[in-house]
Amino acid sequence: MAAVLRVLLAVMGGLAWATASTAQGYPNKPVRVVVGFPAGGPTDVIARLVAQKLSDSLGHQFFVENIGGAGGNTAAGQVARATPDGYTIMVISTGFVVNPSLYAKVPYDPIKDFTPVTLVAVSPNVVVVNPQVPAKTLPDLVQLIRDNPGKYSFAGPGVGSTPHLGGELFRLAFKLDLVHVPFTGAAPAIQATIGGHTPIAFTALPPALSAVQSGQLRALGVASAERAAGMPDVPTFAEQGIKDQEADTLTGIVAPTGTPKEIVDLLYREIAKAVTQPDVKERLAGLGFKAVANTPDQFGARIKLEIEKWSKVVSDAKLRIE
Repeated sequence: MAAVLRVLLAVMGGLAWATASTAQGYPNKPVRVVVGFPAGGPTDVIARLVAQKLSDSLGHQFFVENIGGAGGNTAAGQVARATPDGYTIMVISTGFVVNPSLYAKVPYDPIKDFTPVTLVAVSPNVVVVNPQVPAKTLPDLVQLIRDNPGKYSFAGPGVGSTPHLGGELFRLAFKLDLVHVPFTGAAPAIQATIGGHTPIAFTALPPALSAVQSGQLRALGVASAERAAGMPDVPTFAEQGIKDQEADTLTGIVAPTGTPKEIVDLLYREIAKAVTQPDVKERLAGLGFKAVANTPDQFGARIKLEIEKWSKVVSDAKLRIE
């Protein structure tokens, strides 16, 4: 029995040494940074920004690989099955936590298959209207829709997107007769609202910012705990008496479950340092995002919170993608 115990202790010690050794020499080859969407969108831009900073600080290339399909599900499924050695990581958006309840089947489990690294940045959703809509505040908008059943619709960038779910949350909270009109992205949703085809839009902040600043759209509220830097005069939902309506677009980093803690912690520390740099903060602000860079544990808690929140909205709104 004592001999068996010594063997087990030796094996455990060897594994611990191997893990420490792996982390200490990390990285010693290029690291793949997977994005589940085509190049050019906010998730991809932030991924490339982070990848460049990690390449500079850690001395080996972090390269972005775009794997589109099924709202990010295809990429997440591949990364979930990747070797958990730190050489494949993934930049995720809110769809990562929404899709398991929205799609009939997804090839990953956001909790079991992944280790959180950090929430890099967040961007709030906003409610905007065509200037011809008489509402000047969110309570005005609620009353306007109630007074005109069947008349109003809202544009959103696709079924299951955070803006769409934010719109559904708003509709459910006030029991409104408000129809969602899905578009293939934020840009056509914004253009439809500018043109008056859909009088209201729920959208992420970045694609709406220039239209609001130019007066083509009127912003009624920001769905975050604090006002957005790009729209400092636009009050939050809570400031207008509308509680529990926060809807952020998240951009974070995860790794396959089993990735050594030392590597996860190293990546977190380097990303946290990177987002404090003035050029990174300026670039994020230009995209409509605010830097966060919280700890792996904090990000893990946020992921669980978001799953619980949005799965209820998906269920209550009876949304499903087969």
